[in-house]
Amino acid sequence: MGGTRSGSLVTTRSELAGLIDHTILTPEASRADVAAAASVAVTNGCASFCVQPSMVPVAVEVVGARIPVCAVVGFPHGANLSETKAVEAAGVVAQGASEVDMVADLSAIADGDDEAVRSDVARVRAAVPHVVLKVILESALWQPAQLRAACDAAIAGGADFLKTSTGFHPAGGASTDAVATMASVAGGAVRVKASGGIRDLATARAMLEAGAQRLGLSATEAVLDGIG
Repeated sequence: MGGTRSGSLVTTRSELAGLIDHTILTPEASRADVAAAASVAVTNGCASFCVQPSMVPVAVEVVGARIPVCAVVGFPHGANLSETKAVEAAGVVAQGASEVDMVADLSAIADGDDEAVRSDVARVRAAVPHVVLKVILESALWQPAQLRAACDAAIAGGADFLKTSTGFHPAGGASTDAVATMASVAGGAVRVKASGGIRDLATARAMLEAGAQRLGLSATEAVLDGIG
């Protein structure tokens, strides 16, 4: 799946944009808000445009085939039944999403129930076998050993990416320590997406240096303006 892209090696606006999932996940975002954000993602050549499930049709209408549309599933708490997450994932893919960011079963991570975490991911993977599946682990909640176990379980369930955060949990968003831990478990077999609290170029580059290969940002233009 490719190795780590060092932040210091990302020297142009287009290179950095190609690593960003431009994101609008505020639940009150209007169709006009989402359409405007989609235009930002397309204009800058982002890796994908990430939205709430109900906004996938709006995103697809604006984005077309120019960049992938990504949708969140089980968002933001991950406490849905696995079969509900699977149905939701299949639904957004049917509407045109080609990437899915699902929230893992956070209570199972807290309980150390690795099999429940794996099974939850696997249920979604089975429902959408041909799309990019990113698993959100809410990394700020966990000690390193817990995070490593959650990463292993998500990989076993079929994750393509391990993702740090929803950006909505009070525990916080991405940290370089969490990204480094996740990247060490991923070992190049899967990739790492850092998201939550990345609002400037220095932070974005630090996440890439730590091992992220994708960034989830709502402040995309501010970050890109830092690189020129």
